[in-house]
Amino acid sequence: MKTVLISGGGLAGPALAYWLRHHGFAPTVVERAPAPRTGGQAVDIRGVALEVVRRMGLLERARELRTRMRGMSVLDGDGNEIERSTDKTYSSGRLDSDDIELLREDLTGLLYERTRDGAEYVFGDGVAALQQDEHGVRVEFESGRSRGFDLVVGADGQHSTVRGLVFGPEEEFAHPLGMQVAIFRADNFLGLEDWQLWLRDGAAGYGIYPVRDNSELRITFGWAAAGPQEQRIDHRDIEGRKRALADRMAAVRWEAPRMLKAMWEASDFYSDAMAQIRMDRWSRGRVALLGDAGYCASPLSGQGTSLALIGAYVLADALGRADGEHGAAFDDYERRMRPFVGLNQALATENPGGPASEESVERAKNAISL
Repeated sequence: MKTVLISGGGLAGPALAYWLRHHGFAPTVVERAPAPRTGGQAVDIRGVALEVVRRMGLLERARELRTRMRGMSVLDGDGNEIERSTDKTYSSGRLDSDDIELLREDLTGLLYERTRDGAEYVFGDGVAALQQDEHGVRVEFESGRSRGFDLVVGADGQHSTVRGLVFGPEEEFAHPLGMQVAIFRADNFLGLEDWQLWLRDGAAGYGIYPVRDNSELRITFGWAAAGPQEQRIDHRDIEGRKRALADRMAAVRWEAPRMLKAMWEASDFYSDAMAQIRMDRWSRGRVALLGDAGYCASPLSGQGTSLALIGAYVLADALGRADGEHGAAFDDYERRMRPFVGLNQALATENPGGPASEESVERAKNAISL
């Protein structure tokens, strides 16, 4: 049984572990966090990704966990409603769609529960070095341990360690989109009931929606980067990123002061520069990249989760069909995924400052066959 190390225990990694096990491989998932990650925004399972989830036996459970938004209001800088919709929201699209919006942590939990008995999970560790030859890949872990695997897949996000070790510096592949994003949870101090609020004030703004039976809020701030220095603040520098957000949001009106207070108190704060990862090749030797590590589309696309789920299915399927010939499998993976990735990355740049058109989203989310 061929062994595959998957770096990253978010969405793409566990999904790949499931499908690799299905095709007779022995997957190991290594994740720096001490347990499955919590927090984060609502994510979308759209189009063909719904079929992937159905084949995993998780579709009904995902539907049970979906958000229950009734609509949204768009506000001006003073908090006055300038638009209202009960047909769609910016986070999920049309409310009468079959697509599923649920919290990232809920989907992560579903994938972990589905795979923990069929895959080895190693939490609290990460990849430190890789050395590959014609027989396999020797992996040095941050803990000091060393193990050999037949293949390695980097599913470790936009700032992928595996990509850096095998392909080179992130700067060669990252294409900043000029925006910063921050996400955190707070108590529902606005009393929202299944209703989203979106406000833009100049080059900054925020989206707010209630979750957990309206007991919590998820708050997403977005703002134009002040310059290269702000974009270079490490995503792991939580205090530095909180200060950058506070500086940028100081002039934003309406409820920004209360939201910034909640930000300083948040234990699950996440912030990063919005960027896309664009590469000419997603594999080298016995190492391949999956999801954001190879083709991050950015939150502006709304398709990162679907790209991860579909990419995991296609990669595992290609490996299963190739009868051990990983080079042929990686070629097949690239051939099938690249047109789909291109259409979905284009969603992030189609309408700067706003969502892509419904027509573009519909076309992109279904532009691949399993």
